[in-house]
Amino acid sequence: MNNFRFGIRQKIITGYIVIIVCLIAAILAVTNQLDNMKSERNFIIQHDIAVRDLTSQIEKDLLTMETNKRGYLITGDESYLQSYDEARSKWTKDFNTLNELLSDNPNQQKNAATINENIKEWIAVAGDPPIKMKQQNDTAGITEFFRQDPGKEKTAQVLQQFDSFRTKEKALTEQRADDLNDQNRYLEIGLFSLLAFVVIASITLAYIISGSIIKTIKAVVETIRAMTSGGNLSSRIHVKSNDEIRDLGEATNELLNSFEERDWLQRSVTDVVSKNQGVSSLETLAEIFLSATAQITESSYGAFYIKEGKDENIRFVKKGAFADTDADVGRASFKLGQGLIGQCALEKRVQVIEKIDGNYTLISSGLGETKPNSILIAPIVHEDEIVAVIELASLTTYSKQHIAFIEKVLETFGLTINRVIDRMEIARLLSESQAMTEELQAQSEELQTQSEELQMQSEELQMINEQLESRSQDAEEKSKALEIAKKDLEDKAKQLETGSKYKSEFLANMSHELRTPLNSILILSEMLAENGNQSLSDEELEFARVIHSSGQDLLNLINDILDLSKVEAGKLEIMLSEVNLSEFPANLERNFTHIADQKNLNFTINMAPDVPPLLQTDEKRFQQIVKNLLSNAFKFTEKGSVSVSVKKVETDVIYNGVDYWLEVAIKDTGIGIPKEKHALIFQAFQQGDGATIRKFGGTGLGLSISSEFAKLLGGRLQLQSEEGKGSTFKLLIPSISDEKVSVQTFLGASAEVATALEQSSNPVAVAEAPITAKIVPAEPEAEQPSISVDEENVFYGKTVLITDDDNRNIFALKTALEQKGMNILIANNGMECLDVLDANKNIDLILMDIMMPEMDGYETMQRIRGTGDHKDLPIIALTAKAMKNDREKCLEAGASDYISKPLKLEQLFSVMHVWMTK
Repeated sequence: MNNFRFGIRQKIITGYIVIIVCLIAAILAVTNQLDNMKSERNFIIQHDIAVRDLTSQIEKDLLTMETNKRGYLITGDESYLQSYDEARSKWTKDFNTLNELLSDNPNQQKNAATINENIKEWIAVAGDPPIKMKQQNDTAGITEFFRQDPGKEKTAQVLQQFDSFRTKEKALTEQRADDLNDQNRYLEIGLFSLLAFVVIASITLAYIISGSIIKTIKAVVETIRAMTSGGNLSSRIHVKSNDEIRDLGEATNELLNSFEERDWLQRSVTDVVSKNQGVSSLETLAEIFLSATAQITESSYGAFYIKEGKDENIRFVKKGAFADTDADVGRASFKLGQGLIGQCALEKRVQVIEKIDGNYTLISSGLGETKPNSILIAPIVHEDEIVAVIELASLTTYSKQHIAFIEKVLETFGLTINRVIDRMEIARLLSESQAMTEELQAQSEELQTQSEELQMQSEELQMINEQLESRSQDAEEKSKALEIAKKDLEDKAKQLETGSKYKSEFLANMSHELRTPLNSILILSEMLAENGNQSLSDEELEFARVIHSSGQDLLNLINDILDLSKVEAGKLEIMLSEVNLSEFPANLERNFTHIADQKNLNFTINMAPDVPPLLQTDEKRFQQIVKNLLSNAFKFTEKGSVSVSVKKVETDVIYNGVDYWLEVAIKDTGIGIPKEKHALIFQAFQQGDGATIRKFGGTGLGLSISSEFAKLLGGRLQLQSEEGKGSTFKLLIPSISDEKVSVQTFLGASAEVATALEQSSNPVAVAEAPITAKIVPAEPEAEQPSISVDEENVFYGKTVLITDDDNRNIFALKTALEQKGMNILIANNGMECLDVLDANKNIDLILMDIMMPEMDGYETMQRIRGTGDHKDLPIIALTAKAMKNDREKCLEAGASDYISKPLKLEQLFSVMHVWMTK
């Protein structure tokens, strides 16, 4: 019996068989009872209803005979007599049928017989006699019959008997229905009793069967729980049952053995890796690693060798040892393939030597020395290259677990060694980047001071302009004063134009001076952040990202100042295009959700369902307005929420060239803006929190530029805010369908639309001073060509001539291009460029700076194209001036393409790839 196997499947099948047998018995009993109830129900339906129908029919036949008799007596029409005879015959037949149905009820059969006799008496007394009188034309007899009317009482008696009969029949029907209900109730009781029996039997069987299963599973679960909670892994499961649970216990014991081995290996690797964290020198790293590894592998001696030199001069030098003797036993260095350790490094495999003969390194202690029993040599590989080798010696034999541990820990140790080696180079690059950042910051502060002075001059000119406008209003009354005011206005306008020209020229030159060092910072920091050789630590990558982000922020500041200058000079053009509003919420979520998550703010975007899918406007300016407003909302909101609502404005204001009006509202729960500062914040370099000691940073250009851009788009920017209660900025812009209509028209329309909206809402602050701009159709942007996977093959071995007077730019570009395998030639001005070009005929591309001493980039490109020998040589113009028409001037001078500084490496490589593959 001990070998009998009663498995879980057999136990479960046995339980199901018992339950199925009980269910079959219950179904048979219920089926039998249902058949009986069906018979009773059919009897009630067929018998009782038939009896009622027959009594009603007999009653109807009696009344039919009475009616047709009277009709015959009155009219003498034979058809009445025929109907009388048919009713008389039918009555007899119906009564016989009724008598048969009442065979099971003698009392009702007797009552029916009484009714039959009364009907016969009626026929004999009041039915047939008057008909015979009519047939004999006995008018006097008929008159006497109607006067006495002997059948009246008999008819009433028969009708009363019929009512009594049907009442009794109805009572019998109700009694049968009650009996049927009682049977149904007994069926329910029996059914529930049987169900309770089946449930109890099922639960009992399930308890008995599952008890034998659960009892064994609990033992397995307790053991597994001990495994997962870090308990004793040496315990094993003992199962007495001969079923699948026993198989589970044996499999769990095997899993325990494997898990115990893996746990030891994982803990050992983790312990060694954690000790290597934060080490900054190779010697310290070697000693820590050898000490930890020797303890785990039970080694008594160890040596650590690091690769030094390149190509044929590669040697492995000992940087550390474990339990080394004063005589410094062992080699100080070796080459690849030299000795067993050199051969092991060459073949990149772990080697274990167990039989030690001859004079070998002795393992010493305070009492003496002895020869090792086993030697382990293991190479350390990083990116498929040998970077180091370790050799361990032990008095015992190395087990498979020890070898597996060495192989596991060395998988990532090569990366640790490479990171330590690269730190000195990273420290040098970071030092240079910090020095350049400090220089750039000083220049930025100087630009900020000069920009504030220019702003003050602009405000003075604006005041003069307002005075001139006031004087022009009195032109009709004072013609002489008008001539003087006109002359003054022209003089001031010339001064304003001259000042604007000087200001634009100054900003262009300052932009060049700032973008030149910024170009080097962005390129070098981007190269560091890309971490192409995976040699930077997370902290060093963060340093590079901070440098790149700071340089990018400074570039954005320079662009903001240039944009503001263009707006004030009236030289900013609107490029109309279709904005896909259906993608608008997704773009905002992608750009700002991470900011909301960082500040733990609720960020929602609500778009009304009636908003059209397309908006005709300048997409770049529209996106810049919304991003500036959202950036301010997140910056000045510490807790709460930021929301964006987009809706189509319903208005009666209709203008040609405007399809519809769109309102974008940005609402926050931030610090709010005092009412006295509502107009101030739309001015350049102004903030609601504008003190010298302030909580929030920024230049104060965002709202000023957003306001001016809104006016350029034919709309306006509105503000609703109270201090401490948050702010709501509303952008109202038209969808422009006719690009020929003046922006002034849209500005007038936006004023009417805003007025209509303000009448139904709270007062708002509006950015004033309408401006003019030129609307031009948007040209499709040239797609940036994607760089194929063979980019390295395209660039490798090509020769590029860099012409620039700034050594920082030269260093940055040279470093980036040499990483692509390109040959670099240098020229510091246009004259040197021509000399280098004459001396080297195999130049594939020229990177040409524009602003240089002696000969600038324009003249240099014209002279290169003028020779005729280099008319097809690609020349990419690089400039930091970034003013209007720079691109056209460069292309006219002979440039193949144009890139503004600071350069983006991806853009530069993309353009170079296009021209090198043509």
